Amino acid sequence: MTEFVIIGGGVYGAGVAWWLAERGADVRLLEAKQIGNGASAGPGRRGTRANGRDWRELPLMKLAHEMWPSLHERLGVPQFFERLGHLLLIECARDLQMAEARCLLQNQHGTETHMLPQGQVREREPEVCDDIIAALYCPLDGVSDHTAVTNAFAAAARKAGVVISENTPVQSIETDGGRASAVITGSGERIEVGKSLFVLSNAGVQGMLQDRISLPIWNRAFQVMLTEPLAHMPINHLIGHLSRTLAIKEEAGNRLMISGGYPGIWDPVTETGTAIESSMQANLADTVAVYSSLEGVGIELADADHLESVAVDDIPVIDLVPGTDNAIYATAWSGHGWAIAPSVTQMLADWGMSGKRPEHLVPFSHERFSA
Repeated sequence: MTEFVIIGGGVYGAGVAWWLAERGADVRLLEAKQIGNGASAGPGRRGTRANGRDWRELPLMKLAHEMWPSLHERLGVPQFFERLGHLLLIECARDLQMAEARCLLQNQHGTETHMLPQGQVREREPEVCDDIIAALYCPLDGVSDHTAVTNAFAAAARKAGVVISENTPVQSIETDGGRASAVITGSGERIEVGKSLFVLSNAGVQGMLQDRISLPIWNRAFQVMLTEPLAHMPINHLIGHLSRTLAIKEEAGNRLMISGGYPGIWDPVTETGTAIESSMQANLADTVAVYSSLEGVGIELADADHLESVAVDDIPVIDLVPGTDNAIYATAWSGHGWAIAPSVTQMLADWGMSGKRPEHLVPFSHERFSA
């Protein structure tokens, strides 16, 4: 019997495993493929931003802001986080009042945010187009290397005694007397659960729990593009846009990552994704509309190979598996769950050990969808 069993080896599964093992718990992690294979993988770095978030996530982001700068020290690896500040660009006058309200809200939740007029935006981003009339600025936001973070969590978890089983898909979950009692792997191994089970396999959660709950979520392959090396770097911050589907960040080798939420095509048979030419062109058109110096930039890589789960209200679903009091699932990170991973993984570990749901996770229960 294993005290804690975790299904899923992305940043959430590996992170929860480490937080549990650090406190002396007996943990086994089961990953259907390899650690960091799904949405926690892929090219480039990920944004760690509070700017523009749903208000229910802001308390989680406030805690994550405090954790990101020194997390590498706790995990015993080189620095993987860089604090750049995030600019959420505003192009339309009709968005100014809403942006002011968001600025107030974020500050009320402890996230330092400034409303910058056009002149101050140009001081920070000299190459931004004249159509940008203002921006929301979060100085604590930044970027982190998601592959390095996920692998660091997994390595630290192993060092602390976690048994990580890769290439080990889970076929079913057994319940007995209102609790998850065991999981059955694809090879037929039965692993008994002593205390808590975590279902953290992201895009696979819906299928694994389909006999127990119907979630208003779906899976999506989001497109990201890496440019060819640039003669000079046109941006100084992590860039977002309030009314365009656009996110830009600096990458290694004087490249840019261009993303924001355009879809790719997912093949469920081969479990691979393909970028769509029209999506690529639309993403590039938004980029050039904001930074005209990027006209004609070459694309070195277009990737849509990492499936993400999305909720109808664009925030995660985190709750107990129905009919159990010891099985916790989390899914629907909606393309921006990365930044809150340090704080949420710690809270999930706390929940599993104490049996008490952390207050900050209450807004993410399935109950919010009830009539």
